[in-house]
Amino acid sequence: MPRPADPASKPPLSLSAEVAEALAAGRAVVALETTAIAHGLPFPDNLALAGRQMAAIRAAGAVPAVIGLWRGRIAVGIEGDRLAAFAEGRGFAKVSRRDLGAILASGAPGATTVAGTMICAALAGIRLFATGGIGGVHRGGETTLDVSADLTELGRTPVAVVSAGAKAILDLPRTLEVLESEGVPVVGWRTDAFPAFYTVDSGLGCSARVEDAAGAAALLDAHWRLGLGGVLIANPVPAAEALPRPQVEGWIAQALDDAARRGVTGKAVTPYLLARLAEISGGLTSRSNQALLEDNARVAAEIAVALAAREATA
Repeated sequence: MPRPADPASKPPLSLSAEVAEALAAGRAVVALETTAIAHGLPFPDNLALAGRQMAAIRAAGAVPAVIGLWRGRIAVGIEGDRLAAFAEGRGFAKVSRRDLGAILASGAPGATTVAGTMICAALAGIRLFATGGIGGVHRGGETTLDVSADLTELGRTPVAVVSAGAKAILDLPRTLEVLESEGVPVVGWRTDAFPAFYTVDSGLGCSARVEDAAGAAALLDAHWRLGLGGVLIANPVPAAEALPRPQVEGWIAQALDDAARRGVTGKAVTPYLLARLAEISGGLTSRSNQALLEDNARVAAEIAVALAAREATA
């Protein structure tokens, strides 16, 4: 009977030359997920946005590392034609913690979610990751038990996730309760209010606050010196693209009704709701989504640079 794999064996990582050199030199690197590219926005808007995110990271002095699964390997630093293939989005599975082994073994391409990207980033030695909004407890989750693996991953994997809070389609109070149970600091970036993706204030609070990248780096350093897990850094959507909460709630109610009538369930729920919200809002939610994704990449890069500088002088 074959033995289980040696836990100390090397993971199947394929790092781009740029990412490998940056990590070896102790330079700042920021991870980006591929689910937002393959299952978030339509082509070619998603490819253009990925380019802007990468440019924002470089402008802040860090190296971008788009992560996904490709031909049985974890690809870290996806660019060019391969990135375009993810953006076209045909046949790319959504890959969270439970799916990583199966998709790698199959050799099929896979787009990593927040949880999946956190795992891959940690394996590569990347500590900062920028996304749009994390997953969480879905509305009605107290009976359906539809709770994103992102929350438990944040509790166990030492990566800082910069996001505009959690997706507005979720049950945000219960999402924060689960994060508290998982021991995850929810750190407001220049705010005490927990943002709700398209809106700057959900009416809920953060557990801590930082004013700048140096303060965020100090918090992360202290947290990880204790051997603790992930940190959520909540960066509100840029004010120019923020949307009023009551209006967004009305759109969400309509989108949820539509999803229920169509029998949309499981992994298909979030992509369906985001696409439906873009239709209902006349594209306003899509514009807001793109603005916050780009801004989160910038903030993550600033923090990554500050953390690298702190570690270099430690």
